[in-house]
Amino acid sequence: MEIKLARTFLEILRQGSFSTAAESLHVTQTTVTARMQALEEHLGCRLLKRDRGGITMTGDGERFADHAAQLVQTWETLQRELPMPRGIDRIVAIGGEASLWHPLLSRWMRELRETYPRLAVRIQIGERRELQQRLARGGLDAVLVHQADYWPGMQVTLVQEEKLIMVQTPDAGASAPYIYVDWGEVFRREHDAVLPHLASPVMMLNLGPLALEYLLANAGSGYFRLSAVQDYLDSGRLQRVPDMPEFAYPVYLVHPRGRLSSHLEEALTLLHHQT
Repeated sequence: MEIKLARTFLEILRQGSFSTAAESLHVTQTTVTARMQALEEHLGCRLLKRDRGGITMTGDGERFADHAAQLVQTWETLQRELPMPRGIDRIVAIGGEASLWHPLLSRWMRELRETYPRLAVRIQIGERRELQQRLARGGLDAVLVHQADYWPGMQVTLVQEEKLIMVQTPDAGASAPYIYVDWGEVFRREHDAVLPHLASPVMMLNLGPLALEYLLANAGSGYFRLSAVQDYLDSGRLQRVPDMPEFAYPVYLVHPRGRLSSHLEEALTLLHHQT
C-alpha cells in the first residue's frame, strides 16, 4: 500500500472533510476521493461514511486509523534518519514556534549537543498547526507550542508557566510608540479587554523576536516573554513598565503517546531539567 494513501486518510480525519484535506495536501478533491477509493479497495472494506452531518469512521476505519498513523510515522522517520551522518547513531527532530527559539529552543539544542555528542538534532521552526500536523504525520518527534491541540494518540505536557510582561526602553518618552506584539488569539482577547486604549496601535508585529529586535534598536514599549527579556532587564537595556497587567503564556510539549524512543526520552528529560 502506498504511504500517500494512509497519509490522505489521516488528513481527512484531521480536517473533517475531503475538500479541506485536499487543500492541506495541495491536491485536488478528485485526487483525494480517488485515493480513498483505492485505499478501501486495497483493504477490502469501507473506512469512512459521508453524509450531511459530515464524515465519520466505520468500525474498520477506527481500527485502521492507529495503524495508519504508525505506518506514516515509521516511513517518514526512516526518510529523515537514513543515512545517518558519520559519527552519529541517533537522531531527534523537534519542532517549535518561532517565539520559543530564544532562549528555550536554542539553549535546549546546545545542551543536547553537549550532553549527547552522538545525537543529531533537527530543529524545525514553524506555525503551531503546521508543526502539529507534521508531528501527527511522523515528520517530527515532538513539538513545543504555546497552545496545544489535543489530537488522538498525542501526549500534551505543560513545560513552562511563561508570562508576558510590558517592558520599555529607558529613553521611552510619552511619544515613543507602543508595539502591539500579536501573541495569539487568547492574548489578543485578554489584552484588548483590559487595555482597550492600546487595542488599535500604530505599530503591530506578529513575531516576538523581530519585535524585540526592533524595540532594542528604537525607543518604545511592548509585551514580551519574561524569559526572553530577563537579561535585558538585568542589564538595564529594558525596564519593566510598572502597574501593567501580566498575561499567562504557557509552553506545552506535544509528542506521540506510548511511542517514545530512548533518545527522545533522554532529550525530553534534559528539557524538563532546563525548565
